[in-house]
Amino acid sequence: MAHVNVLLLKQLKGHGDEGKVVRVKAGFARNFLVPKGWAIPEFRANKKQVEALCKAREMREAKELEEAKALAEKIKAVSLTVAVKTGEGGKLFGSVSNTDLLKRYADEGITLDKECLRLPQSIKTLGHHTFHVRLHKDVVLDLSVEVVSENPIE
Repeated sequence: MAHVNVLLLKQLKGHGDEGKVVRVKAGFARNFLVPKGWAIPEFRANKKQVEALCKAREMREAKELEEAKALAEKIKAVSLTVAVKTGEGGKLFGSVSNTDLLKRYADEGITLDKECLRLPQSIKTLGHHTFHVRLHKDVVLDLSVEVVSENPIE
């Protein structure tokens, strides 16, 4: 199989950031990346364009980091409590998952991607549980959620 080096003009998940030279299969470059305007063939003449793209990437990454830090402060200020239906002895009907936590954050006015929230496993018991929120490669939060019963045990 023939491979070619292309200069990425746009950040592509799994391949790299803009301004990076990557080696891809010739058909992928010819039929997909180049026609969509996401990459151009690597030539020595593109050196200035590479420098401009690297500068743009640095500015974008700095902006994303600042936004992630601001969102982290907003998230830290929220105390998360989830009320669930329980049966006898405090046994949960179902479990608390990532989507439940995302909905609770959305109720508080905080929008997160599903990929950001890292719950080790679905929560199936009452009490405090910890989870991770990865907003940026340099911004990772360890947070906790309190799972309480809708119908308190008497």
